[in-house]
Amino acid sequence: MRAYELMVILNAGVEESDVAGCIEQVTQNIEAQGGEVKTEDRWGKRRFAYEINHQHEGYYLVLEFVTETREMGTLERLLRLADNVVRHKLIRLPDDEAARRGLLGDGTPLAAAG
Repeated sequence: MRAYELMVILNAGVEESDVAGCIEQVTQNIEAQGGEVKTEDRWGKRRFAYEINHQHEGYYLVLEFVTETREMGTLERLLRLADNVVRHKLIRLPDDEAARRGLLGDGTPLAAAG
């Protein structure tokens, strides 16, 4: 299994239903590729360090998930084409970090196991 962290920045004016819709789309895409979303963290609206697309703030969302697939192109494409997405960043977590966060193995973080 491979563990990933995905940060998505949505337009600041999005409604809560739009946020839920974005999460649902991403989750469906991950599950269609045999993956599973482990955590979802809604940071809410934050001010940007600099202006992006004539906007000064956005709604931040972080998802952690695991999947067997190595190709994340369909997820990247979905996020690039979404109207409400200002920016996104997808990174593969190193195995030791994923295990520390409890994403790999039996789900027990290493700090709690020892």
